[in-house]
Amino acid sequence: MDEKSGGLRRESRRGKIGERVGWAAGRLLAAWPEEAVLFLCALILCAGIGRKEGFHMDELLSFELSNAEFNPWIVPNQPQGRLAKFVQNEIDGENLWETLGNIWDVALDVLKNRGGSRLLTYRADVYQEPVWIDRETFRDYITVGTGDAFHYLSVYFNVKDDNHPPLHFMLLHTMSSLFRGSAEPFVGCVINLGATLGTLCLLMAAGRRLGRLCFPKGNMSAEQTGRILGLMAALLYGLSAGAMAATLLIRMYALLAFFCLAAFYIHLKKWTEGSFFTGNRLLILVTVLGFLTQYFFLFYCLPLAAVTAAGLFLRGRRRELLVYLRSMVSAALIGVAVFPFAVSDVFSSGRGVEALENLSQGFAGYGVRLAAFWEILSQRVLGASGPALALILLGGVLGVWAQGRVRRGRAIDFSPWQGRFEILGMLLLPAAAYFLLAARMSPYLVDRYLMPLFPLAALCLALLAVGFVYLGRYKKGGYLFVCGAAALWPLLGLLGYGGDYLYLGYEDQRKLAEEYAALPCVCVYQGVGYYENLPEFTEYERTLLLKPEELAERRDRAGIREAGETVFLFKPGVDVEETMEVLRREYGLTLEEWLLEEGVHGDRIGLFTAG
Repeated sequence: MDEKSGGLRRESRRGKIGERVGWAAGRLLAAWPEEAVLFLCALILCAGIGRKEGFHMDELLSFELSNAEFNPWIVPNQPQGRLAKFVQNEIDGENLWETLGNIWDVALDVLKNRGGSRLLTYRADVYQEPVWIDRETFRDYITVGTGDAFHYLSVYFNVKDDNHPPLHFMLLHTMSSLFRGSAEPFVGCVINLGATLGTLCLLMAAGRRLGRLCFPKGNMSAEQTGRILGLMAALLYGLSAGAMAATLLIRMYALLAFFCLAAFYIHLKKWTEGSFFTGNRLLILVTVLGFLTQYFFLFYCLPLAAVTAAGLFLRGRRRELLVYLRSMVSAALIGVAVFPFAVSDVFSSGRGVEALENLSQGFAGYGVRLAAFWEILSQRVLGASGPALALILLGGVLGVWAQGRVRRGRAIDFSPWQGRFEILGMLLLPAAAYFLLAARMSPYLVDRYLMPLFPLAALCLALLAVGFVYLGRYKKGGYLFVCGAAALWPLLGLLGYGGDYLYLGYEDQRKLAEEYAALPCVCVYQGVGYYENLPEFTEYERTLLLKPEELAERRDRAGIREAGETVFLFKPGVDVEETMEVLRREYGLTLEEWLLEEGVHGDRIGLFTAG
């Protein structure tokens, strides 16, 4: 009897706690809906960050470009780059004054001897075949130590040899400097989380402004309608698989999405206020920062500028047009001046030439690429298939049109929307241009290149839904119903999220490296697949990076033979059976046991012993 009574009391307490939590959540949502939406989305995104275990190859390359001091690439037969060696031996002094003096001497030498100066004739240590790299060197590659924190000049020089501008890498270096010695997922994902939450704030602000412009009359005030529009857009994006993917991928695309939406909002604000002729510093700043984040920003910024300039010209706002064009040209000049290597990145680098070649192919294979990107967009925004999203959009447009034509036998007045079509053009045309250009010029059919479109698509869908309710003259309940649907639909898609960029299971692989940290590791790879395993290499005593042919033809075999026990990591694409035969025949090594049959990246890890 006592146990039963105690159980009833516990259930009663739990019920009261649940009621209080529900009451508090309801009060929060009613009093501060914007804050509640941000909190809900941040909570879900943080849960995703907490589940992330491993990295895409490009994510670890981001850590290296950000944190390896003047050493942008890992080269198996050249552990230390030329510039890194020069800085260590010729620049770094025992104190600041000695370092500054060395820099002055080097500058004078370059001015005097030019091509014959020490800087330009300096040579790195390049070995005839791959050499062992110790764990400390790998840690220096991807983390920040005590002596290289906040070293932005190193980041700048590293990135100039890549195909991306420097802003994201500098932010990642800043986070790594604050969390020294760490290359955990949260270090990079925090940047993306901030960018995503900033994007949600912009969606709510854009929604409020669009609501006042497009829905001035109805059963609710324009302010209330705009607020609901902004909340709906934020829910559609913040609870979507697209927002989760952008937050988890430690690259520059969440930041790119923020700057694209910021550019749209500033243009929208200035257009409606008629203020392009003054106060364009923020516009210039956002344009420059977007350009310094990712060159795909041009796919959005240039069409947005073209639409805006055309609208200003047609509306007779010639003074604003001239000042606007001057501002955009100033932004372009500032961006190129800050990072002049962008010109070669876009027009002559390998990735830039590839993109231009893709563009030159015209419509060859274009339909397949468009269909693939449309599928990605629909899955990431609504968790639906491409045809399903097309039907949703078509049904919404037809519904709005039908509601606008007839409502209980009375035509609905469209006059409040006259003169607003330029705004819709600013929202739709640049996004459509970005989609078409990305589908043609992107090197891979992956979601990252479409991430700036996810929040814009959410805003368009929210605008369509609110337009349907507005023209139908529904009361407040109709808006609330649509808001609820906007929250539930992407959330259902998020529940079916396939776990992209989480790399679940990699933590076990890293723990395996910790368990065998006293042993050397030989990574047999094709291409540059070893970048996926850099966290493991910071654990093993030392690591040798070899291609199968280099393993078979290696002259210096003593380090492998004499180790006694060695961990071998075989990357996908390597013929494991053939490689094991080489180890048996040439090195006298046999497999003791498989430590991992198939890792998250398709790796196989075995423990080999001599004899």
